[in-house]
Amino acid sequence: MKIVRVQDIIGTEREVTGPGWTSRRMLLKKDGMGFSFHETIIPAGAVLNLWYKHHLEAVYCVAGNGKILDKATGETHEITDGTLYALDKHDQHTLYGGTEDMRLICSFNPPVTGREVHDEDGAYLPDTGED
Repeated sequence: MKIVRVQDIIGTEREVTGPGWTSRRMLLKKDGMGFSFHETIIPAGAVLNLWYKHHLEAVYCVAGNGKILDKATGETHEITDGTLYALDKHDQHTLYGGTEDMRLICSFNPPVTGREVHDEDGAYLPDTGED
């Protein structure tokens, strides 16, 4: 059994920050669960162009607000507490922070290792097989 407390991750190598986001990686590939699990904070007003070409992601909003643009369809969807979106087709999207910070709970398949950074397309590179 694994017990992970987000307050124990803050300030460690499992808290990763980039332009417009902070990700607290609660479960990683090396934890052996077959997926990774993160708490991600998107600050109010942030704009992120993302495209997870090599990962599927499910995201559940537990606080704050924002919106997501599906670049393939041009549709924009509001995100508020209680909203889940799933990037089940490696969807290119733009995530917009709203009037307050969004707190998102995210799961990636395949799991991330924790060292990923977004490339020029907003994607994580495919796993190299290393933990």
